Amino acid sequence: MQVNDARILRGAAIPTALAGVVAVVISSLAAGVKGGVGAAAATVVVLAFFGLGLFALQHFSRKHPELFMGIALLTYTTQILLLAVVMGLFKDTTLFHTRAFGLTVLAAALVFTAAMGRTHFRLKLPYVEPERAAGAGEQRSGTTTEAGR
Repeated sequence: MQVNDARILRGAAIPTALAGVVAVVISSLAAGVKGGVGAAAATVVVLAFFGLGLFALQHFSRKHPELFMGIALLTYTTQILLLAVVMGLFKDTTLFHTRAFGLTVLAAALVFTAAMGRTHFRLKLPYVEPERAAGAGEQRSGTTTEAGR
């Protein structure tokens, strides 16, 4: 993982974890211990799904930059579908409060996405890999230098 990728992940994961802590406190007050457990489980699920999705996106976009938008859409769609599957699996559980789990999943997913976008825009990353500077007398692709004329 490159430095900028780690910054984007950190910039999204920290606000999501903080939102998760707030959700745990609110859910504990509203629904008791099971509410807090549901909010904590939801925060972990969102951090895992979206963190792994961001890692996969960065990995595959480095190999195939021309497919970045398709990979991003596929990654996000897969994350949302997997979250729906997990929420369906825990629909009738008695391990935690399911409404606290669902609301925290929604809130944490929104916080992660917004924080990731905010961090990405604040980093001002170039969307094109800059060319390496050609040495004296070397030609760049399609152009000539002063020494080459």
